[in-house]
Amino acid sequence: KGGLIALLDEACMFPRSTHETFAQKLYTTFKNNKRFVKPKLSRTDFTVVHYAGDVTYQADHFLDKNKDYVVAEHQDLLNASSCPFVASLFPTLPEESSKSSKFSSIGSRFKLQLQSLMETLSSTEPHYIRCVKPNNLLKPAIFENTNVIQQLRCGGVLEAIRISCAGYPTRKTFYEFVNRFGVLGPELLEGSNDDKIACQKILEKMKLENYQIGKTKVFLRAGQMADLDARRAEVLGKAARIIQRLMRTYIARKQFVLVRRSTTHLQSFVRGTLVRNLYECMRREAAAVKIQKNVRRHKARESYLLLQAATVTLQTGLRAMSARKEFRFRKETKAAVHIQARWRCHRDYSHYKNMQRAVLTYQCAWRQRLARRELRNLKMV
Repeated sequence: KGGLIALLDEACMFPRSTHETFAQKLYTTFKNNKRFVKPKLSRTDFTVVHYAGDVTYQADHFLDKNKDYVVAEHQDLLNASSCPFVASLFPTLPEESSKSSKFSSIGSRFKLQLQSLMETLSSTEPHYIRCVKPNNLLKPAIFENTNVIQQLRCGGVLEAIRISCAGYPTRKTFYEFVNRFGVLGPELLEGSNDDKIACQKILEKMKLENYQIGKTKVFLRAGQMADLDARRAEVLGKAARIIQRLMRTYIARKQFVLVRRSTTHLQSFVRGTLVRNLYECMRREAAAVKIQKNVRRHKARESYLLLQAATVTLQTGLRAMSARKEFRFRKETKAAVHIQARWRCHRDYSHYKNMQRAVLTYQCAWRQRLARRELRNLKMV
């Protein structure tokens, strides 16, 4: 109320108003306003001191451009257009506004649109993007320091940074803060579902000062976020080293178990080979003993038969020598010798049969022993 747009609408409502009278009314109304400046060499120009800089406006044709007479029939016709874009440019005005004010201007509608925009922005959380031109030539690979600094200064970026650094530049919601820095005090989160209390406990544990706890966010001074990040990195690094140590231990233990299992298998194979070799040696030794026994028996029999033949020959000679002396004695002696020979033959043959049966029994027993041992070894393998 009482601003430039209101004065412009008021001047447009008077038919005899001109741009000179409009400018003089501005000079009279805002002569004490620090944001309004009257140029010295002009009677219709005026300067508005904006945040980005001073802007000089020319009041010529302000009244003509602000008057926007639209016939109601034309408004309804364009609003009923089949093209959605054209229909959106000419919406139906509320009946109350049309009845209360018969005069409609571009400035008043701009003011209403601006108020609607401010209400929309107030109901949301907008994030602004600052576009900075590197040079006025609009060419690549050219960066003008002075021009960029001026844009940042006029856009309020430097002032916003200064204000942010002077206050609380770091702002985190309770959930984001606990989710990021909960590792600094995991014991503080046990049994507590309130993120606000958890944030306060973590900050008290870290012994930070001059922070503020809001309704939904925690506010930190400059440098405090970096300090918390450094401590968080230290805790995460320590945890990473513990995980690495446990992982190395697991890998080393797994390799040790694998080597031990391989060693056990190798030892079992070597022991089996040694036992098989020992069994083969014992089998060969038993065969050698058996062969030696048969050879000795054969030699003993040959010696016995040779001795027997020699004995018979010697006895025959002796009997021949004594036969001349006494025939009857020789006959008796010969009969006795013959009886002795038959008896010895029968005795030796019986002894031989007994020895043969004993040998067969020993061989069967020995083969059974070897078979049991081989069966036991096969079961062990």
